[in-house]
Amino acid sequence: MSIAAERKAEVIKTNATKAGDTGSPEVQVAILSERINNLTNHFKTHVKDNHSRRGLLKLVSTRRSLLDYLKKRDEARYKALLEKHNIRR
Repeated sequence: MSIAAERKAEVIKTNATKAGDTGSPEVQVAILSERINNLTNHFKTHVKDNHSRRGLLKLVSTRRSLLDYLKKRDEARYKALLEKHNIRR
């Protein structure tokens, strides 16, 4: 499930490191986390939706890759991001 444009803009605004920032790992992880949470709620009512489940696994994998990159580059930012979005590792 995609997120609304207003919600996406809000997520970008709250996680941006500077004005106009849409590409930092923090923003990308925040957007992916929002989409993952939406899909997780979707599966509570649509248990047999396996096509969307594949998309969910792809989103989780992409988020994991971004988190691994951030951990390698700056561990303090990585830990802050895990704490902020309640991501288990």
